[in-house]
Amino acid sequence: MKLSSLKPAEGSVKTRKRVGRGQGSGLGGTSARGHKGAQSRSGYSRKRGFEGGQMPIQRRVPKFGFKNINRVEYKAINLDTLQALADATGLKQINFETLYSHGLVSKSDLVKILSRGSVTSALEVTVKGFSGAAKAAIEAAGGQAIVG
Repeated sequence: MKLSSLKPAEGSVKTRKRVGRGQGSGLGGTSARGHKGAQSRSGYSRKRGFEGGQMPIQRRVPKFGFKNINRVEYKAINLDTLQALADATGLKQINFETLYSHGLVSKSDLVKILSRGSVTSALEVTVKGFSGAAKAAIEAAGGQAIVG
């Protein structure tokens, strides 16, 4: 191998299209823009959602429903996840900081405990919300469910 014999891999380099360089190139005359119309002019930019004058999809499809601006979105954590965390770390008190430091929630989440699985150890859990069954299960195992 010599420096003078180096070439890029076959098919990796394409030659750019040189438009407006005479009829012999096949891309002269209209420079591959077709005849007349807005798209043939310089400075043309199509509006987002423009469909060539036909009724756009966002106007053909009817509006329905609404978005509740007061909705509170919770991050759901189940009892089996709490038990697994307690088994792995040996913790008896679980709060938002504990869940965040173990990567189960992100900083802006509101946490709600749901009742999938079961709790066998007495845990003191402090988060924003509990389902009724989850709260009952934590307290039945000898723990505390604190909303905070």
